Amino acid sequence: MARTLKTGIVQQANTPDLRENLMNLAHNIEACAAHGAELVVLQELHNTLYFCQTEDTRLFDLAEPIPGPSTGFFAELARSLGIVLVTSLFEKRAPGLYHNTAVVFDKDGSIAGKYRKMHIPDDPAYYEKFYFTPGDLGFEPIQTSVGRLGVLVCWDQWYPEAARLMTLKGAEILIYPTAIGWESTDTDDEKARQLGAWMIAQRAHAVSNGLPVVSVNRVGHEPDPSRQTNGILFWGNSFVAGAQGELLAQCGTQPENIVVEIDMERAENVRRWWPFLRDRRIDAYDGLTKRFID
Repeated sequence: MARTLKTGIVQQANTPDLRENLMNLAHNIEACAAHGAELVVLQELHNTLYFCQTEDTRLFDLAEPIPGPSTGFFAELARSLGIVLVTSLFEKRAPGLYHNTAVVFDKDGSIAGKYRKMHIPDDPAYYEKFYFTPGDLGFEPIQTSVGRLGVLVCWDQWYPEAARLMTLKGAEILIYPTAIGWESTDTDDEKARQLGAWMIAQRAHAVSNGLPVVSVNRVGHEPDPSRQTNGILFWGNSFVAGAQGELLAQCGTQPENIVVEIDMERAENVRRWWPFLRDRRIDAYDGLTKRFID
């Protein structure tokens, strides 16, 4: 991997219009590339509104095969701009079988690999278990021309096991396309706690694994079609952290593109200073494979 990696993040507010979202994405990706980005990361399920606020069988029509129309669109962008591009798509694998799938394109437009979201939430306004089958590709880094990318998706970001397994399999950077926000009835104190926990958890993955982390969230208010809630206000705050958890860049709560230079050699030095992988007691961790230890 090159000593530094210019990484672009696209924090976007979406509309009900698929074509408008795609055109905005293309514009933002091009803007990152124009500022030297070699790697560009998009938010979770970036083509559409976050449709998991309700359970509606008609919304399965949004899903696409891989390869399919969206992969063709993003492959051409990656090829024409000469970038590695991390996308997040609603995959139709077969009738009745769907996944939340990150697809990574290399600089020549080829599909370098994909990752199917492993941890699937089922909470009010986040009814993902209705739509997504848990991933079956495991925690496998994706080899690209800029390095081995440990791509995970949103709810995966709360699980240290996922980050650690990506690390143990040779990931050189952890990447989290995300869609997370506040419910309107949350107090300001509760909002601050949620956002703080979200950032702390992911920065902790950087620290404990000695790797940089890129987390890209969406922004904007998206109404609940069922009107059971007041919708979700996605909190943005996309960020890039270094191998000691230090913030290298952070967005606010508005649509924004950022390009940040990540020192990819620093991870090895950090692991020499803090040799957490050396001191792991792999002989004593059998309990991690159990749901609960009585």
